[in-house]
Amino acid sequence: MEAQEYIESGTLELYVYGLLTETENLEIAELAKKNPEVDQEIIAIEKAIVALSSSFSPFHSVANFEKIKARLELKHGKVVELKPASNWSQYVGWAASVVLLLGLGYQTLELTKTKEAIATVGTEKNKIQRDFAYLDQQNKETEKNLTIVRDIKNTGVTLGGQTVSPTSFAKVYWNKETKTTYIDAAGLPKPPKGMVYQVWALKLSPVLTPTSIGLLSDFEENDQKIFSVEQTDSAEAFGITLEPAGGSLTPTMEQLYTLGKV
Repeated sequence: MEAQEYIESGTLELYVYGLLTETENLEIAELAKKNPEVDQEIIAIEKAIVALSSSFSPFHSVANFEKIKARLELKHGKVVELKPASNWSQYVGWAASVVLLLGLGYQTLELTKTKEAIATVGTEKNKIQRDFAYLDQQNKETEKNLTIVRDIKNTGVTLGGQTVSPTSFAKVYWNKETKTTYIDAAGLPKPPKGMVYQVWALKLSPVLTPTSIGLLSDFEENDQKIFSVEQTDSAEAFGITLEPAGGSLTPTMEQLYTLGKV
């Protein structure tokens, strides 16, 4: 490892903190002797740690020290001068503890952020999955409806608006072979609360005979407004009336919304 790599890697800080192995310590000491740049970096780290430690260390003023010294001389005679013990190793250990504590706090914070990010991603993933499922269902419904419209075996019967709602319209797709019947009710207004549209297969002669072939239930929930009703054996016309919820036995002609001949 080159000198600059040592400086940028953080190994010199671990060397000053005394956290390296004996072999690693000897290796860096030899490098510092040969490389002034590494030596200066070590000195700078040591000074920074000492400055950090000193800013928190308790101390006595010179005046207090002299007062204590005078009292000791009065009581015991001459006071032996003691050289201050070197606290270098204590400073280094204390500073290393502070650094490790700060590092632990930082890691905890980052872990919390990561967990929150994971939770957010999980929520977004669930939302995307729900949206995909909804769109997939809508796509399948659209494909099904296109199949109904494009089936050349289906007889299309257009139902025009009547007196109660002149702007209304609908269309019936009736397969006379299979007797399956679908209603495209996109041209009908939203039914009032407690009311439902009812579809009738009509025989016109010799007497008008209506036969109910189903209700357009869940009108609002059906986005594409294509409804499957009961099989139709025979019909000369189709009509749609607005009836009370649950339907009626006979059509309410005053509420005839659409009508069309086959």
